Amino acid sequence: MTMDREHILHEMGLGPVWKLRVTPAAKLVEDLAAPAAAPVAPLQATVPAIAAAAAHVGMTWDELADTVAACRQCRLCEARKQAVLGVGDRNADWLFVGEGPGAEEDQRGEPFVGQAGKLLDNMLAAIGLKRGTDVYIANAVKCRPPENRTPAPEEAAACRPYLERQIELIQPKLIVALGRPAAQTLLQGEVKIASARGKLHDYRGIPLIITYHPAYLLRTLLDKAKAWEDLCFMRRTMKAQKGG
Repeated sequence: MTMDREHILHEMGLGPVWKLRVTPAAKLVEDLAAPAAAPVAPLQATVPAIAAAAAHVGMTWDELADTVAACRQCRLCEARKQAVLGVGDRNADWLFVGEGPGAEEDQRGEPFVGQAGKLLDNMLAAIGLKRGTDVYIANAVKCRPPENRTPAPEEAAACRPYLERQIELIQPKLIVALGRPAAQTLLQGEVKIASARGKLHDYRGIPLIITYHPAYLLRTLLDKAKAWEDLCFMRRTMKAQKGG
């Protein structure tokens, strides 16, 4: 392990003891095939699907960005400084989806730029990734919920077509849901992180992995070790996706 990697793991609070084991090919197949995701209980619908959803089909990136910037589909638009569409490589293999913008993200117009963003960058670096290079980062909702509260179901429903169109445009090989709200938005069902992590889920034919949100990890240091396990699982999954 290099000193750079040691520094990254130290920033994650893991220390140098966490080393990625090289998994034999046969074991890799077993690991990826065995943990089939349990069916996700459907969410109780709180609002009808917005009629404008069909209009997002065929939108270009520029059209989508303009639509999100002008969106008034829910009350989150009332207090925002700006909508935050996402950032990164628009042809990325990796798509990371968080919950929603915080105060700093709302100010700067980019997701994950505060302390949670720094931790996310360190997590990416730990598996050889870098923000903006084969990585796209988005959120389930594009406007900041007041006081950084969890987005309400109707708010997530209003924003979901935008996220769906982003995924259609990016065509990622792997989606990583960071936290429960993102996972529930993508899978449209009730999700418990403890039982959902470590398994492959499916979003319209794209493998999806669920892990903790970086902001949660900043508050719950003991679960950083589990997050490292999830990172290793992500890397194995992507390697299998690419036929490596």
